[in-house]
Amino acid sequence: MLKTPIERRAGLERRYPHWEPRTLAQLLDVVAAANAERPLVITDERTFSYRDIRDWSVALAAGLLWAGIRAGEHVALLMANSPDYVAMKFAIARVGAVAVPIKFRLLAGEIGYVLAQSDSVALITMARFRDRDYLTDLDQLAPDWQRGLFNLGRLRRVFVMEPNRPGVSSLDDLRIAGAAEAARSGQNAQSHPDPHAVSDILYTSGTTGGPKGVMLTHDMVLRTAYASALTRAFQDGRRNLFAAPMYHAHGYVECLIATLFVGGAIIPQARFDAEAMLAAAERHHANEISGVPTLTIQLLRAARQRGFDATHLTQVFNTGGFNRSTIWQEIREVLHPREIVTAYGMTETTASTTCTLPEGPPERLLTTNGCLKCAGVAGADEADGVLARYKTIDPETGADLPLGQTGELLVRGAIVTRGYYNKPGETQAAFTADGWLHTGDLGRIDPDGYLTLQGRLKESFRCGGEMVLPREIEEVLEIHPAVACAVVVGVPDALMGEVGCACVVLQTGSTPTPTDLIAFCQGRLARFKVPKYVLSMRAEEIPRTATGRPRKVPLAAVARKRLALSNPDTEGPTR
Repeated sequence: MLKTPIERRAGLERRYPHWEPRTLAQLLDVVAAANAERPLVITDERTFSYRDIRDWSVALAAGLLWAGIRAGEHVALLMANSPDYVAMKFAIARVGAVAVPIKFRLLAGEIGYVLAQSDSVALITMARFRDRDYLTDLDQLAPDWQRGLFNLGRLRRVFVMEPNRPGVSSLDDLRIAGAAEAARSGQNAQSHPDPHAVSDILYTSGTTGGPKGVMLTHDMVLRTAYASALTRAFQDGRRNLFAAPMYHAHGYVECLIATLFVGGAIIPQARFDAEAMLAAAERHHANEISGVPTLTIQLLRAARQRGFDATHLTQVFNTGGFNRSTIWQEIREVLHPREIVTAYGMTETTASTTCTLPEGPPERLLTTNGCLKCAGVAGADEADGVLARYKTIDPETGADLPLGQTGELLVRGAIVTRGYYNKPGETQAAFTADGWLHTGDLGRIDPDGYLTLQGRLKESFRCGGEMVLPREIEEVLEIHPAVACAVVVGVPDALMGEVGCACVVLQTGSTPTPTDLIAFCQGRLARFKVPKYVLSMRAEEIPRTATGRPRKVPLAAVARKRLALSNPDTEGPTR
């Protein structure tokens, strides 16, 4: 019989009576010692126990040392959700290296930027995924990479998961070489002892400049993950089903690492397929389905058509964007979870910092993004036992605002990033002089401590959970010979949350169709960055500041009106 959230939290707190800073690999070792035969990664083909993943990560760590990877060096991961990803993630932590997950949706040039900017010395990559051949991308970036000639920053080694061409070093080669070296030396790779060292650099588009690498430490990740398990009241052995890529803080921190604290298991999906995901939840007895609004909507559609057995489903965790107002009732009626929660956070805060309570009143789901997460022993003393604190300021003056008044949200706490890798200017601009991080989000905080998002101060928007930087799209459109000027704004979309709308001023006499310009973007941008709409405008229709900079807030309102999009529940016309 399922215990109450309060009882489940008490059980987790008894398991961890005090906070001991650890590395990711050290936490795995502790949990594996007590739960060696429990499942950790469940797939349709095979279940991997805690012992399996621990031993696999030890062998891969020895291989990394054999390959010359040392503590503090950066290892890039271009991999979809898989047991291999999990084992490699802990292997990197075990040698004290830094993981640099790369979004596998990026195009070759975008991947090359991350590899070079992050100073990655090694790349662990898939050979193929969906219709992409990543080795062909490498051929484009570094034609002589198979001969060890890269010209991509500090990159010097590549290992391929299931290579599809001869002469390429595989993950099995890495594991076998590591085992041989360990046998020769009589030593295994040991977990790096510093829990406050950087463990991850997660890239986010941000709002200005190129993508930025958010630096996180082992301790930040573990504190945030523990607080997630505590707030969402994980039961012992919870099984978490998700399709969010583990290159995201959501799939990584909220799902994989949080589950470790209760000796639970993950059921990761390499790609999202609504019917397959529902079937996996039934087959593998998932206790939690975790996702973003875009995917939740598709799960609801599929469940209405096929039905769904919710016997084992404790909780639906739906977070990562703006939700249509009816979604919570739809989740209750169609998926029948015992509990529903939502949250708010960002990569710069490691993952979520606020969350609704599973036992909380339903209206909190409708009106807020949760209160500060329960942190328990993971809470920092200097933050009064919580992970972080928020305040709102007037965006124009920077003055603090009283509770209940809308302003820009600022955050400070033990789980806030140290900054962006090798971008001192952007790091300095992101923080106030007294250490508060600008979130770029507009919101309010009520007297009970609940936070409610009300829009974005910054110009970026989220499409299907992915942050999109409009300037990247504008730069692509403006190289088209028919485009004189392009300004991109986010507009509501019932499925994706937000999508791009390109407002373009055409060269005199040019007549490309919206379809032509969208196709032009498709060959140059990742899919989630490609605008859904293109509106042709006269130059004077684009509102600008006195210095000539486009004013995107009023422009977005014009675009919504032209497209007849008043709210996220409305499907707009294809233009």
